[in-house]
Amino acid sequence: MASVLTPIDQNEITLVRNTLLFGGLSPELLKGMLSHATVRATNRGEMLFMQGDQVVACFVVLEGWVKLYRLTPGGEEAVVAVFTRGQSFAEGAAFVQGRYPVSAEAVTDGRLLSIPSHDLLAHIRHNPEIGLAMLASTSMHLHALVRQIEQLKAHTGVERVAGFLLSLCPAEQGSCSLELPYDKTLIAGRLGMKPESLSRAFARLRELGVKIEHNIATIADVDRLRRYASAHGGGSEPF
Repeated sequence: MASVLTPIDQNEITLVRNTLLFGGLSPELLKGMLSHATVRATNRGEMLFMQGDQVVACFVVLEGWVKLYRLTPGGEEAVVAVFTRGQSFAEGAAFVQGRYPVSAEAVTDGRLLSIPSHDLLAHIRHNPEIGLAMLASTSMHLHALVRQIEQLKAHTGVERVAGFLLSLCPAEQGSCSLELPYDKTLIAGRLGMKPESLSRAFARLRELGVKIEHNIATIADVDRLRRYASAHGGGSEPF
């Protein structure tokens, strides 16, 4: 099913106003930025763009989850990043007006704000502060990739999974139940693991009071899991 264009509501405008990309703009500048933007309702599995496509827009996730990935020479997906509500992506590609270096797919139903790249560049020429905001957002993406590489290089699969669960857990202590935001195959890819390695990591975490049933994770003692992750250098950085 193709995506459907829908109007942006006031809550979503507030969400966009609080993003790193547009948070520093005046109400007038933000209104101008949104004047040619569109909101699209997307479906799970829908391709937003393919690696090598000409850049036409950058995006802000209003609802749902989106994955960016590259295809390896062997045809396997290498997950680069996963974005959710309030996060932007493809602004760096929009700035240079080249081709998308990755593919993007909606991994859940959702809503996306799409900002045409030519319109974005026109606003930057007239308002340099928009360019500064874009540089800040792109820098944050770079730092996130550096943290991701550090996680892959310095931590075991169990430690990465522990950090991932902690990044999703709303509680600081006590018990916690949470819904895994997307399927386990994608979680494994995001953490640089094979699906069978993810299953083994989940099994190992049972010793720390973590139970996985279908797409629900139950953590008996959040502080205990955090102490484990901290002792092993895993932490709870957002994934």
